[in-house]
Amino acid sequence: MPGLAEIALGAAPIAGGALLGAVAGNLKGPDVRAVIKTDLDLLDRIPEDQAQRRAAMSQMIAGRIDDLIGADQSARQLRQAAANYQGDWRDVMVFICTVLFTIVWWHVSHHRTNWLPMFIVLIVMSVIAGAYAARGALRAVKHLARRTPATTTARHGAP
Repeated sequence: MPGLAEIALGAAPIAGGALLGAVAGNLKGPDVRAVIKTDLDLLDRIPEDQAQRRAAMSQMIAGRIDDLIGADQSARQLRQAAANYQGDWRDVMVFICTVLFTIVWWHVSHHRTNWLPMFIVLIVMSVIAGAYAARGALRAVKHLARRTPATTTARHGAP
């Protein structure tokens, strides 16, 4: 039976992955609005007699504004797609893959320091993936049950 220190050392890669995921979720890009505001201030400071520089600066500002609008539209589409996600065959595939990887991990040497923590994480992930797959399958069954017999026969060409 591994000691507490070995379990802690074995759990380090899992904890590191969780920490990396948490940090990645909190990363933010540059504040484009502040950059545009600074560019507009700079444009105001360029003398009127330097028309070529003012035009180039105006084009650069317009490009940044267009990029900001495009990023907002794509983020809105991504949020809408995530909100409308109902689950489908990918959930089943993730469940199958987690179960298969858990089986593979079972056959790895049990004397490795990270074997037990990784095995526990794999079981938890398999349960979570199974819950999502079951939820999607239940929705599909409910959707099929709600269809009326008249609609079903009309689709198959019956009179």
